[in-house]
Amino acid sequence: MNSDECCPKFDPAPWNDHVFEWQDKKFIRGKVFTFFNIPINFGSTMKKLVSKIEIEKGEFPDGLCLSDHTSKWNMDVYLAVDKEMPGAENTTISGKFFSKVYEGPYSATGKWCQDFEAHAKRLDLEIKKWYMWYTTCPKCAKKYGKNYVVIIGQV
Repeated sequence: MNSDECCPKFDPAPWNDHVFEWQDKKFIRGKVFTFFNIPINFGSTMKKLVSKIEIEKGEFPDGLCLSDHTSKWNMDVYLAVDKEMPGAENTTISGKFFSKVYEGPYSATGKWCQDFEAHAKRLDLEIKKWYMWYTTCPKCAKKYGKNYVVIIGQV
């Protein structure tokens, strides 16, 4: 990455219409306040989490950040890390997952979720838990000309 970008350029190919497994994949967790599902302090939460990674000279593989919308008022974010991060809420995620990539404005999220659910059903996959991966910040999405969002469902 250079100084004009904060998010790595996203390659949708490995994540589109893909079933994969994670075994104890490492993440650190943060909380975001939302107002009717609209994130309010997402940027400051991300800065705090990323600074913990930088202090420990860790890595943030693929820029992977899963969002778990737990209510209209809260969203948990999970940043992938390469090792345990002291001073952070460390957690792991394991299981079988299905992912599909979408591109466009966030206002299309409802339509994407309906498509994701229907597509998983056609593949005989039952979604047990949903995560959203907003692959770039709005500034980087504008720079790259694409706003990719990956829906990842535990199956």
